[in-house]
Amino acid sequence: MSELVPRRPPTPRPAERAKSIAVRGGPASLLPALGHRTQSDRTTPVLWHLHAGDDLSVVLPTDDPLAAGVQGNATAELAVTLEIIDEAPVPLRQPVRGLLWLTGWLRGLDDRTARARALTIADSVTEPDPRLLDLGHGLSMLRFTPASVVLSDSEGTHSLSPVTFDAAVADPLCEYEGRWLQHLEHKHTDVVEQLSRHLPEELCGGRIRPLGVDRCGIRLRVETADDDHDVRLAFSRPVENPPQLAVELRKLVGCPFLNRFDERS
Repeated sequence: MSELVPRRPPTPRPAERAKSIAVRGGPASLLPALGHRTQSDRTTPVLWHLHAGDDLSVVLPTDDPLAAGVQGNATAELAVTLEIIDEAPVPLRQPVRGLLWLTGWLRGLDDRTARARALTIADSVTEPDPRLLDLGHGLSMLRFTPASVVLSDSEGTHSLSPVTFDAAVADPLCEYEGRWLQHLEHKHTDVVEQLSRHLPEELCGGRIRPLGVDRCGIRLRVETADDDHDVRLAFSRPVENPPQLAVELRKLVGCPFLNRFDERS
């Protein structure tokens, strides 16, 4: 008689997870795509932004070697990798949840195009970054076009084509996730503890922290004395918005009449 293999909880597709990391806009570094890579090779962008159409704007100091190498030359381009870190929105001893590597071409922009892109970025966010006003005054905006995409997270490592990455839609809870997890961490520690009933017996007794949430489920980090363990708890159905998320959380804690765990709680 064959042994039954436990069914893995469903997760968003790799392209969706990659797009969510890019949309959240975590810490990033630029490094040469070819040759020896050391910590000194890394350049931290002043800011960066993902546009529709798989295209990114990267702002660097004008005197940075990467900017100086392409700015003012319409045909110049550099092969670089943009490494984006997916960090947990709550303080953990190991905060990195995943890494996204976009490898492609960095090119300069003329002043008019750079200003137009800066306006596009400012219009797309609630609080525009004031450093956009420094373009042309010590800062330069460059265009970055990915040619390959690699995602590495708790589900594994996945190589994606730029077409697949561009077509993917970020998780519907992506931009809400950080505030919601912080609220759960600080205001509803009792709820987090109640979720421990779904953990394997060997993990009971560790410190349970909210790690992530998406349309398919919630992720918990269990910090023990010796190691950290990540556990995914699946929702009964995919969710699209915070009210549906509150219903699924009530189901997981085993109380269908529990008050909603949203930012008003």
